[in-house]
Amino acid sequence: MTTKAVSGKAPLSVSRVLQILKVLSLAEQPIGLAELSRRLATPKTSLIGLLRGLVDMNYIVFSDGTYRLGGSAFELANQVLSARQRLHMGDYVRQGMNALSNRSGETVLYGITTGEDPPVMTYVGVVESRSAIRISVGIGDRSQLYCTAGGRVLLAAMSDEEVRQYLKTAPLNQINPQTQTDPDALFELIRKTREEDFSCVADQMIQGITGMAAPVRDSSNEVVGALIMAGPTSRMMGEETTLRSMVLEAAHGISNSLGHHGRREAHR
Repeated sequence: MTTKAVSGKAPLSVSRVLQILKVLSLAEQPIGLAELSRRLATPKTSLIGLLRGLVDMNYIVFSDGTYRLGGSAFELANQVLSARQRLHMGDYVRQGMNALSNRSGETVLYGITTGEDPPVMTYVGVVESRSAIRISVGIGDRSQLYCTAGGRVLLAAMSDEEVRQYLKTAPLNQINPQTQTDPDALFELIRKTREEDFSCVADQMIQGITGMAAPVRDSSNEVVGALIMAGPTSRMMGEETTLRSMVLEAAHGISNSLGHHGRREAHR
């Protein structure tokens, strides 16, 4: 690993301390001073004082001429992860939802699976469209997974076995003439959703309403929710390509803010 040059905006000692912790967190085994110096592109004499201070505070441990992370570093990591979890809806997701609604002019929702058996989707975030024609959904409202864009995104995060079990046990009701209820067809649609990281469902739960959704992932690479844009089918399908790009971009942005990088492997 070669670290990036310090930008100059932060005190050099602060930048080096953070770089030391990052290098040690990525190392598969303890690292000696010479190797740290090489990876950080920093003279050993510039590191010794910082290392001593980190050892004193138990952020790193010195043993047999090498350095590794200490208990204080792991405690700090846990506290940071807990803080991010507390801010999950309050900051990161809400900010992304507001930006997507402002950009698209449509209602934006955030849904998660809840503990029912079979599972359903619960809306835990809503940003309403300012348009005169819009859908009405409240926080705490629930929807079935099989017939909604957000629900199919959440199903796509499950394994094939879990999806098949859901399709066997969930009531696949024919809500209206457009509602897809065939288990085999739904299974293929869910697999397509998984491959594309996107779902578009028109008129299947409410006639005249289309939903588009993409998964939101955290640093563990797991899907933690579905970002959903919903509006009249006439508007949504007329701008399908543009709105699809908006939803995907917003979901990726929220995921990145939660620490996710890259794409998860598909379940089999």
